[in-house]
Amino acid sequence: MAQPEVHAFFDPATNTVSYIVRDPASTHVAIVDSVLDFDYASGHTDTRSADAIVAFVKEHGWITDWVLETHVHADHLSAAPYLQERLGGKIGIGERITVVQDTFGKIFNEGSEFQRDGSQFDRLFAEGDTFEIGALEGRVLHTPGHTPACLTYVIGDAAFVGDTLFMPDYGTARCDFPGGSADLLFGSIQKILALPNETRIFVGHDYLPEGRKEFRWETTVAAERAGNIHIGGGRAQEDFVKLREARDATLGAPRLIIPSLQINMRAGHMPPPEEDGNSYLKVPLNKL
Repeated sequence: MAQPEVHAFFDPATNTVSYIVRDPASTHVAIVDSVLDFDYASGHTDTRSADAIVAFVKEHGWITDWVLETHVHADHLSAAPYLQERLGGKIGIGERITVVQDTFGKIFNEGSEFQRDGSQFDRLFAEGDTFEIGALEGRVLHTPGHTPACLTYVIGDAAFVGDTLFMPDYGTARCDFPGGSADLLFGSIQKILALPNETRIFVGHDYLPEGRKEFRWETTVAAERAGNIHIGGGRAQEDFVKLREARDATLGAPRLIIPSLQINMRAGHMPPPEEDGNSYLKVPLNKL
């Protein structure tokens, strides 16, 4: 099985891990789950995280085929358009993005001008779809539960799971966002754990659980199956759902959920400028 070269970029402000995935037989790469830095207080964005990826790709003379999203993130902004402008490549996400767009288009009262057909993205992936990074084939697993549109990208011996799974000592994704489901998440995780034991799993975040002093983002199917604190050891679906829903009931909203959803459901683009030339975000107040 092919072993893609994987380079991780950790953003401490959002605990997000972005990846460059290279075909070992060529100079072609994909970028997974990029970050656009954002200062909430001032409303200003910054590209330092994305620029680190741009510089790394250009330094090595690599060719970007894809800028991939595992899902519409609720905790950081995507830099996909910025990366595409500077490096090329197609922006891809799961085809169920249309469900997410419809849900949050209503929540943020976006109106008819906001397209809910996924057309902001270059490719909408479905279960079983394949794509190429140079001569390296990737395939798509639809892994909903955290959101309806979550995907896992299986590229050679590596699986990029987004928020579906975390490191074994941290557990699994929350399922309390609109369209989330602990039952669906259980099935999605079983799909990932059915991959070969030696499959490398690359997670979307790490939060330094108690007792660990170093951030980590790479594990294996075998390690998750045996030791994940939420799902490992053959935990039954009923027990997992009870555990997951009880934990979700204690969680607050992510700090950047309001800007992240409005921008990421647009493939990382800002809302259309208003008459003064500026873009604005909406904050629903006391929404019924």
